[in-house]
Amino acid sequence: MTFDPRITPARPDLAAKHLEGKVAAARFVEGQEREVIDAQAPVRRAPRPDAEQMTEALMGERVTVYELDDDGWAWGQLEADGYVGYMPASALIAPRAAPTHRVAALRTLAFPGPSIKLPPVATPPLGARLSVLREQERFAVATIGYVPAGHLAPRDRAETDFVAVAERFLGTPYLWGGKTNLGLDCSALVQVALNACGIACPRDSDMQERAVGALVTSLSTLERGDLVFWRGHVAIVHDASTLLHANAFAMAVTIEPITAALARIRASGSDVTSVRRL
Repeated sequence: MTFDPRITPARPDLAAKHLEGKVAAARFVEGQEREVIDAQAPVRRAPRPDAEQMTEALMGERVTVYELDDDGWAWGQLEADGYVGYMPASALIAPRAAPTHRVAALRTLAFPGPSIKLPPVATPPLGARLSVLREQERFAVATIGYVPAGHLAPRDRAETDFVAVAERFLGTPYLWGGKTNLGLDCSALVQVALNACGIACPRDSDMQERAVGALVTSLSTLERGDLVFWRGHVAIVHDASTLLHANAFAMAVTIEPITAALARIRASGSDVTSVRRL
């Protein structure tokens, strides 16, 4: 049996206990649950600050950690989408109260008290999860501080239009492995927007192409919200004539004509592999 290393917590020297008998490893360990405390934390391919960032974990996410090394790196698996990699151990803490709310603004600020004149203590992005204890005036009092209540939504209250969520990121820089308004890549734009609508979505475009929506057989019948896939890329149909996507050509999230995007990407040696409709 072949396992995808991106979502399988297994290395030649170490693997998750539940994989014993399924993969080869020198030893198997039970993981320890941790919570992401930083606004966003890099998930890297190797335990080095200059290693490739594969994705990011957002504040409030749970992570199963299988190893903490002496250099301050944690190796583990994200609960939400199953991604495996190395994270700074300093970005993780023992789990606190279960999250009750999610950040619904592109980014919000947490203050140490009920005043916007105080210096912020945290800057959680869209999709971050917070545990709210009570409301005070215009603030939600969370475990991280005082957050503008209007920037939050209960975790069980989902957005209804993922294309509109993705539109909020227009102009955001393209960042390989990024998942926030400081920078994100093509598949993160899709994942974050769908997650905001309560729709589970894998992290990478090839995973999304296999798992999300139903196949559309013709490019001539595109509808708003369709996902157009190339090898290594995904774009959202914005309307009958345009695509919305995070792309390295513009190094930003942009809207561009479908015909121009198809021609440009085809000229680079790639063609549409499929279209999926939710």
